[in-house]
Amino acid sequence: MRILTISSGKISRLLIGGDGPARHVKSAINKAPISELAQSLPVYVGPLGIEGDEQADITVHGGAAMAIYAYPVEHYPFWENLLTQNNVQFATLPHGFFGENLTIEGLNEKAVFQGDIWKVGEVELMVEKLREPCFKFDAKIGFKAGPSMILSARSGWYLRVIQSGVIKAGDKITVSPGDRQISIADQNVALKLKRKL
Repeated sequence: MRILTISSGKISRLLIGGDGPARHVKSAINKAPISELAQSLPVYVGPLGIEGDEQADITVHGGAAMAIYAYPVEHYPFWENLLTQNNVQFATLPHGFFGENLTIEGLNEKAVFQGDIWKVGEVELMVEKLREPCFKFDAKIGFKAGPSMILSARSGWYLRVIQSGVIKAGDKITVSPGDRQISIADQNVALKLKRKL
C-alpha cells in the first residue's frame, strides 16, 4: 500500500454541456502530478490539504473533513474501458484525472473504513467519507458517469488531516483500523439506495 502520485490543481473554468445551454463553472477538478515515482518530490500537507491545491466548492471537496481526495490506481482500467465504450477518446489516463490528490495502490473501497487512520511519511490522515459524483465529474468525463461510480463502488474517498507534514510519491501507507463499522463500499450502497439507482 503506497502513494503512486500526488496531484494538485488550481481553480479554472470548466465547460458544462448537457440538455440546456452550455455554461462555464469554476472547478479545480483538473489536477496535475506534482510528485511521481519517477520524480519523488516532497509535498507539504497542511490542515486543509496539499499545499497549493485549490477547491472551488468546499461543500463537496475541501475544508477540514474533505481535505484530501484519494483514488485507487486499480480503478483506472475500468474507466478507460468505460470511456472507450462511450466513444470518449482518451489515451491512458494520467494520474490525477479524476480530481484526486493521491493516486494510491493496494487499497479499495471494500478495504477502507470510515475512521481508519493512515500514517504516510510525516502525515496522519483519517478516512472520512466517499466522494459523491457530481455534474463536474460528468463534464470532465464527457458523459453521465456518476451512476457508474456509485454502482461499481469506484468512488474513492476523502481524508482529514490529523497531523501535518511532508509526504512524497512512493511513501508507504500504514493503516491503523478504526471501529470498522462502515466501509466506503457500504457508503456507496447507501448512496445508491438514496438516489434509487
